[in-house]
Amino acid sequence: MLSTVVFDADETLLDLRPAMTGGLLAVLNEMRRLTPAAAKVSLADLETDWAVAFAANPAIPTPELRRVALSRSVSRVGLDAHLDDLLARYFARRFALTRPFPDALPALAELAETWAVGYATNGNSRAERCGLTGRFAFEVYAHDNGLPKKPAPEFYAAVVQAAGVPAEQVVYVGDSIAHDVVGPQAAGLRGVWLNRDGRTCPPGVRPDAELSTLTDLPAVLAALADEEDLRAQSERPLV
Repeated sequence: MLSTVVFDADETLLDLRPAMTGGLLAVLNEMRRLTPAAAKVSLADLETDWAVAFAANPAIPTPELRRVALSRSVSRVGLDAHLDDLLARYFARRFALTRPFPDALPALAELAETWAVGYATNGNSRAERCGLTGRFAFEVYAHDNGLPKKPAPEFYAAVVQAAGVPAEQVVYVGDSIAHDVVGPQAAGLRGVWLNRDGRTCPPGVRPDAELSTLTDLPAVLAALADEEDLRAQSERPLV
């Protein structure tokens, strides 16, 4: 019997991209105030520095990744001594701008009536800093107590432990095929793909369900639960 739905954070519940852009623009404006040399640095340069840092160090905690990326950015114009101040400026603006997608809170409220609802993320989008305080029965964050990031099996094991039910009762919902569908399914959970922008599903991957908006999620989960109940009935021995 399906009983628990667990959500990824960034780009699933949280509209992160505008917040990240706003944080980087705050950094860029301060860099330009500090030195004329920063006039040659663009937002695209800062975004590229993040991509390079992430590609080289995907497993390290997200705040450390941002520090590595920003270190590359400030080194371009000799502002290394200002790294800590600029990093604090980035995170202050990033969290000030991070908000749930419009479909997130109504879906969470509806699901909470019949499901245990959890939150589990690789990133540093703490629920209480992103407009999601008090929405979840449990929260799981990569790198808390050494927990590795998705798609490490240990991450999903921690989700199941936090849920307090067998893995087959848990549905994971997120925007990443690798992290929120393939990884959970390999760990015995269901994986529902939130495909907001109409991407093509990779060959060989079969999400338990696919949807483009969280508005449809309560009905999708109800259908999955009905299918599970029918399957369980069909496997009962005849007496």
